[in-house]
Amino acid sequence: MKTIELNHPLIEHKLAILRDKKTGTKEFRELISEIAMFLCYEAMRDAKLETTEIETPLEKMKIGKLDEDKYAFVPILRAGTGMLDGVIRVIPNAKIGHIGMYRNEKTFEPVNYYFKVPKDIEHREVIILDPMLATGGSALDAIELLKSKGVKNIKFLSIIAAPEEIEKVEEKHPDVQIYCAHIDDHLNENKYIVPGLGDAGDRIFGTK
Repeated sequence: MKTIELNHPLIEHKLAILRDKKTGTKEFRELISEIAMFLCYEAMRDAKLETTEIETPLEKMKIGKLDEDKYAFVPILRAGTGMLDGVIRVIPNAKIGHIGMYRNEKTFEPVNYYFKVPKDIEHREVIILDPMLATGGSALDAIELLKSKGVKNIKFLSIIAAPEEIEKVEEKHPDVQIYCAHIDDHLNENKYIVPGLGDAGDRIFGTK
């Protein structure tokens, strides 16, 4: 599946503020959450609705409703949790799992340290959350962990992504649809996305 990049003036405006090194922690968190909400909106475009009957103040009618229990959000710790508030506004009853990873600063490879998901995860559509699709290693590991649990329907949401890492995920997991706010230019020698926005986790939590 070809990666879907949001292309909208409002998103570009919010990204401009998000990228600015002068933007403070509070505003950075709020923007991550807002953009995540837009990404989730786009990712749900193909959602299946179940017909139900309701009664308006004027009459009864049949209408489609989403079965929110069929969805799960899985942020990659720690930065992915910054996207949770936004996506939960869209699907408030979705279950939440967590995948803990950190980057080995010498090899740039992800190291897994935590994996906790709902027990019936294999019956849900799972939406992975990570603001940065950079080296691609954490994305690939997260997808493989979920597939090992029997998950068949996976989507990946990121704020910004590097083109070479998108290619890796598309090649190894062509069944996983990626949604991002913007595809940036490249990775530098330290495996940071350029022009990027710095370290998303540090900026979300104010740790640097």
